[in-house]
Amino acid sequence: MRAKNLGIAVGASLLVFGLVAEAAVIFHNTGTLAGWSSTNHEHNGSLLEVTNVTYEGPTAIKATQVYDASYTGRYHSEVVKNNVYRRGDTGFYGFAFRLQSDWQFQPQSYNIAQFIADFSDTGCDDYMPTSMVWLSGNQLFTRVKQGTVCNQHTETFGNLATVTAGEWHKIVIQAKWASDGTGFYKMWFDGTKVLEQYNLSTTVADDRYFQFRVGLYANGWHDSGSMQGSQGTRSIWFDEIGAGTTFADADPAQW
Repeated sequence: MRAKNLGIAVGASLLVFGLVAEAAVIFHNTGTLAGWSSTNHEHNGSLLEVTNVTYEGPTAIKATQVYDASYTGRYHSEVVKNNVYRRGDTGFYGFAFRLQSDWQFQPQSYNIAQFIADFSDTGCDDYMPTSMVWLSGNQLFTRVKQGTVCNQHTETFGNLATVTAGEWHKIVIQAKWASDGTGFYKMWFDGTKVLEQYNLSTTVADDRYFQFRVGLYANGWHDSGSMQGSQGTRSIWFDEIGAGTTFADADPAQW
């Protein structure tokens, strides 16, 4: 039975534990480009460590993407942490984000976080995300992926919260990653629970590790082959990104 819509340190101090049933990956990044497994900024996109716009502390990560009508590739500007979950794990994942003050809200998708793994060996997909978090207009959306890599199904949860440009917002996710209908998926927005789903398949039937990425992925530009509106350069700031076994491990307000 389901209930719906009720309503992380700097590189030197980055701590990672292997995810098994009795433990969890724990990390915290205070808005720096140090300490990540990798960064990914495609085409004219960029990732900068800035000091003028922060949630708390001295720095934040500014992710920017630029639309190019002659370009047919994807628009990722993301920081990447490897080995954050695998099937059978349960954890909390969180971050703070801020849209540029003049963000032009359009119905196209702008992804801000995702869990993703390389499935090139399957012959059915390459890098494939399970859960994603994105904006469509001023509304917050998320999803889970079910089935197998060669037979994928998504379940989307939309219109969860209204996002305001120029203001910091906080997201915390709790997930039990299961492919047999025994999982759960919850989301808090600015401290209020906006989603709670039980008896749910939350990941695909595969035991490889997934990355956790945050940043601006303007997937709507790629998927539509065009840009809606007139704002071809977009920036989002990220700070206090974390994951762990308790809510406090992932809550930006706790750091």
